[in-house]
Amino acid sequence: MTTAPNTPVRTSALLGAAAVALIAAFVLAPSPLAAIGGPHGGFSSEQALRDAFSKAFIDYWKSGDRAFPAGMQDIVDYWFRFHVAKAAIAAALLAVFIALAIRLWRITAGLGVLMAILALFSAAMLAANIQGAAAPFSSLLSMLPTGTSHGDLGTTITQIDQHLAHYPHQTTAATPAVKVMVDDFGLYHAVLAVVGAITALVLITLSVMAWRRRANRSMLWCAILTALTALAVLVVTAANVGTAADPAPALLGFFQGGW
Repeated sequence: MTTAPNTPVRTSALLGAAAVALIAAFVLAPSPLAAIGGPHGGFSSEQALRDAFSKAFIDYWKSGDRAFPAGMQDIVDYWFRFHVAKAAIAAALLAVFIALAIRLWRITAGLGVLMAILALFSAAMLAANIQGAAAPFSSLLSMLPTGTSHGDLGTTITQIDQHLAHYPHQTTAATPAVKVMVDDFGLYHAVLAVVGAITALVLITLSVMAWRRRANRSMLWCAILTALTALAVLVVTAANVGTAADPAPALLGFFQGGW
């Protein structure tokens, strides 16, 4: 007579396998998925993407237009799809780790805390990729070698610095591209501020719930951990609120190598 496998154990094992598969997908799948639907496919490497964006960025600046040229638009669309794919996988991973935390907590608090920590990491990845999907152009800016001082890119960055130094009160009218950069950079940080505020609220709620059961030592540590994490998230959120309200100085700092 065979014994049926223990259902809770089997479910936990399936969730664990799903977590491993999703972690692999988070690393490997976004680039191929983002390449689907693009007119020129994807990029062979991160360096290829960096090189393509740098060239497109120079062309965009030289165009003097607000709208992206076709080459830049293709890259921005690709980066949007890339972050959407990563956000979707991170959301699934977050759900799996929450389910594992709830199940394993009943077995051993240590495993439950570990899964809760992994869920927090998943939430951070989800937030970062929501931000990247909402403002893919600003997300791409991090790929520019802003420290360069020669060539077309160096000239472009110098000109942008000059426009941003007194934005929006410069004596000469800012090019449309500068306004696009400032507005998108503001959106980039506003999105993270909103996501951070929501995350902090959830963490504070969880901390209060755990604190009410602090007689259990593991719940006490959980309350402390979530409270400290919420505090850190609130600090980051406040910084992003400030940047979103006045993005030009932070953008200037970035182009001067400060980000």
